[in-house]
Amino acid sequence: MNDTRKALLDIAHTLATRLLRIVPEAKDIDWRVEQAAVWRGDDPVKGFVAHPERDDIGLDDLLQIDRQKALLEDNTRQFLSGYPANNVLLWGARGTGKSSLVHGLLNRYAEDGLRLVEVSKTHLAMLPDIVRMLREQPYRYLLFCDDLSFGDDDYSYKTLKSALEGSIFRSSGNTLVYATSNRRHLLPEYMSENTGAAFVDGELHQSEAVEEKISLSDRFGLCLSFYPFKQSEYLVVARYWVETLARRNALSCTWNEELEKESLSWALGRGVRSGRTAEHFARHWVGKAMLQRADSQET
Repeated sequence: MNDTRKALLDIAHTLATRLLRIVPEAKDIDWRVEQAAVWRGDDPVKGFVAHPERDDIGLDDLLQIDRQKALLEDNTRQFLSGYPANNVLLWGARGTGKSSLVHGLLNRYAEDGLRLVEVSKTHLAMLPDIVRMLREQPYRYLLFCDDLSFGDDDYSYKTLKSALEGSIFRSSGNTLVYATSNRRHLLPEYMSENTGAAFVDGELHQSEAVEEKISLSDRFGLCLSFYPFKQSEYLVVARYWVETLARRNALSCTWNEELEKESLSWALGRGVRSGRTAEHFARHWVGKAMLQRADSQET
């Protein structure tokens, strides 16, 4: 029996060792060095883990969303200055720069004390704990929830709803929530829910189901909407990225009608005109042109 127990313990030790090799180790973060981290709330890792990769996007790289960029940057500057500022929901079409805006803010204002902590939906219940752990730090933290949405049977949104209006955030002063989503109200909405609406003394009163869903997004003081680009807007962004990537790689490039048609065909094939689509086209075109240049130099 002792031999069996020892064999099982040896197996468990071996498995734990292998797991720890592939799972990043949670440890005390030196925020003087690390500007971004991910919150890991599951065993065997629990705590802040330095963000393995950083998006080097700059705010100046994000075009055709000037209104949203200005409002978000102003809110962030207020936050960094210790002035009143809002939790923010960035919602709308995919690929329109919502997440990139947040990373661009970090890249611009990290030297001013801005830090970022990514928190997944599964760890929203730990927001009060995260806030308490950061409260005494001399930095300003964006708790970043990317691509946030909830299903019909997912009640974790109640935790976020409570946290956004709870005293824990108001008392800390150095944390805000910035979230992105493709949904305006973060929850699925159905036509049948509107049948519960009623007119009372000439006023429209939404059903309780609709009111409950709207109440979550209402907890964000600032809601910024993002829409698919018009063709003219998309072409401006596509040209910017083609010329920028070409310049970075010492590639001669002249934007012309042929390139314009290629970029539009690329967007049509993906079903959306967005900044992400424009950048992907630029990577495709510039990479192909560089490969052709290299092949011609070899022959």
